[in-house]
Amino acid sequence: MVSISIPTKTRADVGTKQAKLDRRSGLIPAVIYGQKHDPIHINVTMQDVKNIVYTPDFKIAELSVDGTTHRCIIKATQFHPVTDNLVHIDFLKLSEGLKVKVDVPVRFYGTSPGVKLGGKLIQLVRKVTIKTTPDKLIDEVKVDISGLDLGGVLRVKSIELPEGVEIMANASIPIANVEIPRALKSAAAEEKKAAGKK
Repeated sequence: MVSISIPTKTRADVGTKQAKLDRRSGLIPAVIYGQKHDPIHINVTMQDVKNIVYTPDFKIAELSVDGTTHRCIIKATQFHPVTDNLVHIDFLKLSEGLKVKVDVPVRFYGTSPGVKLGGKLIQLVRKVTIKTTPDKLIDEVKVDISGLDLGGVLRVKSIELPEGVEIMANASIPIANVEIPRALKSAAAEEKKAAGKK
């Protein structure tokens, strides 16, 4: 599990006016919240959060606030509707024993027989939501594609999950398939046509 250390500055004034001033100074208002403590209002910089916000990977944020480190996940981000600049982040503090829902990437391993025959692997789902306790958090889910033939489909039920991790998606949802190229379809059609003439 990759963790990113992020220094912060606490915000004494949490009003809209102050937030605008902070943003003009290059800071991004944020809040740390959780079920076991009051919200902590902070500022972070783009430099410090870019590697956890702009990535397909799942990472833990270790936020340093007045000498105390809080292990968190990003729960929500807000972007400016025109400039697309990051304007606010909600961090959720991880608490021992309390389950959290997080989005993690889907990764494939193995070699698909269908791809070897010229098919194209199409990934239909790039991330899935899992639910687990902080001690059992994983940064990805894995799917074996070594049994995926031409025209074959893999579904959510094929995802391998460690004990204590639950996937929050219908087991029948397709996550990948091997597309049969036109050339192969045409060749198969010709063969069938030729066989029918015999």
